[in-house]
Amino acid sequence: MRVPVSWLTEPVALDEIPSADDLAESLIRVGFEVEDVETLEPVTGPLVVGRVLEIEELTEFKKPIRFCRVDVGSRGSDPTQPQGIVCGATNFAVGDLVVAALPGTTLPGDFSIAGRKTYGRVSDGMICALDELGLGDDHSGILVLPPGTADPGDDAAPLLGLDPAAPEAVLDIAVNPDRGYALSVRGMGREVACAFDAPFGDPASVDQGLPAVSGEAWPVRVEPDSGCRRFAARRVTGLDPTAPTPWWMHRRLLLAGIRPISLAVDVTNYVMLELGQPMHAYDAARVTGDVVVRRARTDEKLTTLDDVSRALDPDDVAVCDDSGPIGLAGVMGGAATEVTDATSDVLLEAATWDPAAVARAARRHKLPSEAARRFERSVDPAVARAATDRAAALLERYGRATVEPGVTDVGPFPEGQESAAAPIRMALDLPDRVAGIAYARGASVRRLVQVGCAVDVPDDGGLAVTPPTWRPDLTRPADLVEEVLRLEGYDVIPSELPVFAGGTGLTLAQRRRRQVSRALADAGYQEVLPSPFTSPSVFDAFGLDADDPRRSAVRLANPLDADRSLVATTLLPGLLDAVVRNVSRGLRDLALFHVGQVARPDRGERSDGKAAWPPGPAPEVGVDARPSDAQIRALLDPLPAQPLRVGAVLTGAWERAGWWGEGRPATWADAVGAARTIAAVYGAELTVTADRHAPWHPGRCAALYVGDVLVGHAGELHPQVLENLGLPPRTCAMELELDRLPVREVLARPEVSPFPPVLLDVALVTPVDVPVAAVQATLTEGGGELLEDVRLFDVYSGAQVGEGRRSLAFALRFRAPDRTLTLDEAAAARDRAVALAGERHGAVLR
Repeated sequence: MRVPVSWLTEPVALDEIPSADDLAESLIRVGFEVEDVETLEPVTGPLVVGRVLEIEELTEFKKPIRFCRVDVGSRGSDPTQPQGIVCGATNFAVGDLVVAALPGTTLPGDFSIAGRKTYGRVSDGMICALDELGLGDDHSGILVLPPGTADPGDDAAPLLGLDPAAPEAVLDIAVNPDRGYALSVRGMGREVACAFDAPFGDPASVDQGLPAVSGEAWPVRVEPDSGCRRFAARRVTGLDPTAPTPWWMHRRLLLAGIRPISLAVDVTNYVMLELGQPMHAYDAARVTGDVVVRRARTDEKLTTLDDVSRALDPDDVAVCDDSGPIGLAGVMGGAATEVTDATSDVLLEAATWDPAAVARAARRHKLPSEAARRFERSVDPAVARAATDRAAALLERYGRATVEPGVTDVGPFPEGQESAAAPIRMALDLPDRVAGIAYARGASVRRLVQVGCAVDVPDDGGLAVTPPTWRPDLTRPADLVEEVLRLEGYDVIPSELPVFAGGTGLTLAQRRRRQVSRALADAGYQEVLPSPFTSPSVFDAFGLDADDPRRSAVRLANPLDADRSLVATTLLPGLLDAVVRNVSRGLRDLALFHVGQVARPDRGERSDGKAAWPPGPAPEVGVDARPSDAQIRALLDPLPAQPLRVGAVLTGAWERAGWWGEGRPATWADAVGAARTIAAVYGAELTVTADRHAPWHPGRCAALYVGDVLVGHAGELHPQVLENLGLPPRTCAMELELDRLPVREVLARPEVSPFPPVLLDVALVTPVDVPVAAVQATLTEGGGELLEDVRLFDVYSGAQVGEGRRSLAFALRFRAPDRTLTLDEAAAARDRAVALAGERHGAVLR
């Protein structure tokens, strides 16, 4: 929120106005983030108010050029003549008050003004726009001052806050979502008062001196399920549509980042910034019948103030009259009842809406607004009447309007009711125990009263604290403690590290998890952190069957990205997105990995044996004590299974070409090798078998087992998947579930025999549909204890072995742990292995 320092400090009784930097530091000290302190750059030289007397249109140029005669009093180069100034803007007319920079003026940005000849005329100065004065970014036209603001020749620098002796400053304050009250001078001024321990005068409690209330301003009916918490309205008649916005209000709106439009609209915006209550002004002459607040009906439409016709959703809250919707509650009004240049009868609305309903509507219709920003963070329902009174009084004062005595006030917070919140019980010494220091006696009560709470001290010695209506975030003792601590100052809380008992540290599973990352990084992979969310369309791109369990994904109720509304059931979508992004930026040789959890509701297990998905309602557990075991089970039961997995993708060259050789592309074998690297960290032996599992290529997919447990898949992705996702050809991937790998405290140690090995080779001819891994496993089994290692070193297929068959050449290493093995013993073991392969797979020696 942008707010001028002079406005922010107005409701605070300070002995001396602090500097902008001191004010920013004080707000930071009480817990607010000040993103920027912008001091308006002062103007030096003759910057004056001028009145336009004549305008000569110079039509011989391609763009609009005007030669203006401007009355600048006695400040011009010739005190007896108007000043001649060339200007390209067209948003002003004869008689308007403007700001003129005369020769010798230096504007913000060290821009010096001098008299010069241009467009065939002598221009003695410049008529200034807002951005040229450093008052904003608007360059759509020059600044036109409201009539009566000043006289021609008056010094404009103090008027604009650009006086070198006292330049205006603007604070840009970041407000957290739970502190909607701070999006106003009323709320932030209270924080300034707390920071400086100064008295605060609530602008909402100022008597506006309006007529006594008599009757209703307008008939209003609020339906029970509409989400309207309060609807207040007041009517003014006889408004002068031509009445200008007073300069002090005009200037404050500009500095706050809001463009002035007209008096009626500017007043509602000003009250929103001052009190935090968004308002809307209707042209009462165009409102037909009673006002009804209800949910929108199917097929209803509303043309909003931006002249866009919008189809309303049944979840939208609509303000309606007899003609239908005339406003989208909390977001934007309708064009049918818009205040125009001819409006003299105005109906002022100050309502409070359900924050969630406004947030959904603003996002659904893509209509972010200052009003919606406040409503979705909660608005004080008790300030609605004060806001209508303040707006009506301003229109009466500056628009010569008549405030009608009728007032409409519908909602749960009628006048005089301070709060509907129940008192919060808190131990008097709770802030001291939380902070670890002893605060001064009465500090807690004083700070809670400062933020607006009503504090009682019951007989039990504790505190009964009733939060104010503008602080819905105060719901429990911990919230009250936070208020005391931040206002007393976080800097006084000692910073002491807790002492941990010896022997604690990472668990064995956590150490293995870190070792996996290090092992893959050592192997040449780079770790990435992709999004855990994915799109429903990715399952179709992967070619998953309709009943594939991976399609059973958790849907987010409020996704950050509408295209990624599911919690991923596999790590591959995020990793493949990273590949696409890197390839699009010219990186084509990639080896990426990620270790993370996925959500698998199809594999959830409840403590009572029932299905875990879809979940039931989770219980609400307080923070005053440790939850019971039953409460913890009830919290965990609705959660889907979240197994820990590691995924890897490879594309391009695994070994790059260079002077050392031709290089080698990444293949499915490298993906399997990554899985073996991970298994080695756990001391597990992987069994690799052929499989058909989307999204992998059906002929180049390996199922990975540890014993009889399937732990993952690896191989080359299906060509159709690569085309669907825009991936490079022959991209390979691996995904392995770490939770299924055995975690051993002591890994097996290799036994090194001091005796020499016997090396034998064997070539077996088998049908091509027999997996190599099956033949290798059979040889290992048949070779017995003497067979130390089996390695495939050649594969041949051709006419010599016959159609539909291939030759597999294995290197066998035999060794005995207690003696030197003889060749005959090794040959006998080899023959047993070959015989078993022939029996099981039809293999014959080549």
